[in-house]
Parts: sequence; C-alpha cells; structure tokens
Amino acid sequence: MGENGARKSQGDTRRRIQEVALDLFAEQGYEKTSLREIAEVLQVTKPAIYYHFRSKEEILLSIFQNLGRPVADAIAWGEAQPRTLETKRELLRRYGAALDGTVPLFRLMRENEATLRDLEVGREFNDQMTAIGELLTEPGTPLIEQLRCMGALLTLHFGTFALPHFEGSDEEKREALLSIAMEMVERAHGAEEPRG
Repeated sequence: MGENGARKSQGDTRRRIQEVALDLFAEQGYEKTSLREIAEVLQVTKPAIYYHFRSKEEILLSIFQNLGRPVADAIAWGEAQPRTLETKRELLRRYGAALDGTVPLFRLMRENEATLRDLEVGREFNDQMTAIGELLTEPGTPLIEQLRCMGALLTLHFGTFALPHFEGSDEEKREALLSIAMEMVERAHGAEEPRG
C-alpha cells in the first residue's frame, strides 16, 4: 500500500470512529459511552482509537468541527459582509442549509447539554450561536429586536428537529421555516433603521 493508500485508510478509520462515537453518544449519552465500547463496536483495540484521538472529548470535538464546518463557513462569510438586510437574509439561508447536515450533532448537544456545557465543544457551540446572533443585530438594537433575531435562530434550530412531525415535503417544510425566520429578522432590521 502506497503512502496515499495508508493515509486514506487512516482517514477512513478516523471517520468510522467519529461515526460510531456519534451514534453511541446519541443513543446512550456522552457520559455513559466509553472508549472501550467504541473500540468494541469497531472491532479494534483501545490503542487503535488512541492512535487517532487522545480522548473521548477529542473525538466529540472533531465531530463538532466536521459537522459544524458549514456553520463556521456561514459565520466567516457573514463577518466579511456589510450589515445589510440582504446579508442577514443570505446568512439565514446559509445557516438553514448548514443545519440540515448537523441534525445528529444538535440532537446530541441538546440531549447532553448539562454534560457538554463545560467541555470545549460546548464553548465552541455557544461561541457560534453568539457570533450568528451578533451578525443579525446591530449595536444599540432594542432588546425586543435582539430577542426577535435570536428567536429566528431558535426557529431554524428547533424547527429542524420538529419537521418530521409535519406533513409536506422536506423542501416545503425547510422553506416555511426559513420564511418565518426571515420575517422575524426583517421586522427587527426595520426597527433598527433610523426613522426619518
């Protein structure tokens, strides 16, 4: 096996560890999942896991960074744009699209919130939420409008989990969620603009 083949095999093993860990964390909780169990499901030894990750927390952080990359990309894009209404609309579109791929991660975060709050992944998650919230509001925005913008983000978050319970195609439901979030941000943006 050449160097590229060995690197690909290592990448596959690393990805399989992440996939199995995410399933176990979601199924039985982060605290109750051990590296030994992850190794058993993968049919490898614990040292094989340690070759790729130093700890269970490092596995979780790597999952968050992989699945959360589209969210981080949306934040980076938003930070480079002028704070116009169209920028805010596009940020919501990008964020909504990014959420589709992160549903398993958000479910894990929600179900293990108390445990994960003090871990690095919990801090990174909170930092992302804060960054997006700040991109949707301006300094000096009235409190009610700041909360309306945070409500738009929560609509996208929790609506994503609730979608399976509603009738309609996935695309129709996502569009409806995005439309509601847009209305909230547009209303807040209108309140931010100086009155003539």
